[in-house]
Amino acid sequence: MVKMALAMREAQELQQLHIRVHEAQESKPRSENASVIRKKPLSGIKHLKWWLSLIVYTCLLLSGQTTATLLGRLYYDKGGNSKWMATLVQSAGFLLLLIPFLLLHLYPSNSASENINNNVRKPSIFKVALLYVVVGVLMAGDNLMYSYGLLYLPVTTYSLLCATQLAFNAVFSFLINSQKFTALILNSLVLLTTSASLLAVTPDSANPTGVSKGKYVIGFICTLGASAVYALLLSLMQYAFQKIIRKQTFSAVLEMQIYPSLVASTICVVGLFVSGELRSLTTEMKQYDEGRVSYAMTLAWTAVTWQISFIGTVGLIFTVSALFSNVISTLALPIVPIFAVVFFNDKMNGVKAVALVLSIWGFASYMYQHYLDDSKSKATKRDVVVVSNAPTATGQA
Repeated sequence: MVKMALAMREAQELQQLHIRVHEAQESKPRSENASVIRKKPLSGIKHLKWWLSLIVYTCLLLSGQTTATLLGRLYYDKGGNSKWMATLVQSAGFLLLLIPFLLLHLYPSNSASENINNNVRKPSIFKVALLYVVVGVLMAGDNLMYSYGLLYLPVTTYSLLCATQLAFNAVFSFLINSQKFTALILNSLVLLTTSASLLAVTPDSANPTGVSKGKYVIGFICTLGASAVYALLLSLMQYAFQKIIRKQTFSAVLEMQIYPSLVASTICVVGLFVSGELRSLTTEMKQYDEGRVSYAMTLAWTAVTWQISFIGTVGLIFTVSALFSNVISTLALPIVPIFAVVFFNDKMNGVKAVALVLSIWGFASYMYQHYLDDSKSKATKRDVVVVSNAPTATGQA
């Protein structure tokens, strides 16, 4: 009924729009009408590029995040034990992005969007550098907490807890990005919080993967903390794109990934030295169940897939918003537990199944709210077009 009402309202608005635009165009010279007609295909091409970018970034995020999470668990299951190494591979893959980054600077584009961005006042180097350092430090801490969570928790529990990042993102989007709270968003917050609470009190949570109860609690808290920091990172990136960087280019997306990843990787290398884990890596490689080659390939592909995921994440922030990027990230929620049950023999008991359903319900609430916001935005834009094209009293005189 709601969709039908929205469709009828939209049809009425479109009919009124066509009438007003037709009347406005009749009052203008023929040459102006011709120029308006010629501009319509350009708008359609721009809209098509936006949708293609959205689809590509979504596929990168979903495929990269799912594969990287499973490879991270594989590293631990087959004999890996270095938390700092597992953290390093989450950011060290930025080196692969240097190739397209250098090509974009050696062969810059002369598109209209690039020319517009050149006219925008550039922020100070100090402000941008401080931004990248802050994001890099938060990224390193976030990745380290995720590494502890993936080590001490089953993949199913870990993935379901990661869904709470939507709830944290709603709070940070409200505080930083002026995102409004609605009944649907509050409903999603309640559902996701309930889902996490069920996992906390599940009967087999005391010893789900052969670790002690204390380590399970550490993994649980670290995963929740990492979800909160990740949500904060997304909101900060959106704020940076809108208020500091103010560039609408793919180069800006790469810069937001490369420089903070450099800072995060540096912190991880220092952590390897200080913790003493660097000395045990050779032994760890020798004792890896699948052999040295498999050890190296697991870490390498984990680094690659995390970068694929991060490109999709930052691209969606750049294209839409931090909230939408987080929603798409949560879309991988039902995918990872299914693969975990198949490949790692994780148990999907009744409590986890209920938590999964609640999380998907919370995700659906967010998506429907986004649909309503998008419909409202389109209606507002149509009203603006009508006002701008309507004949004025002076013109009629």
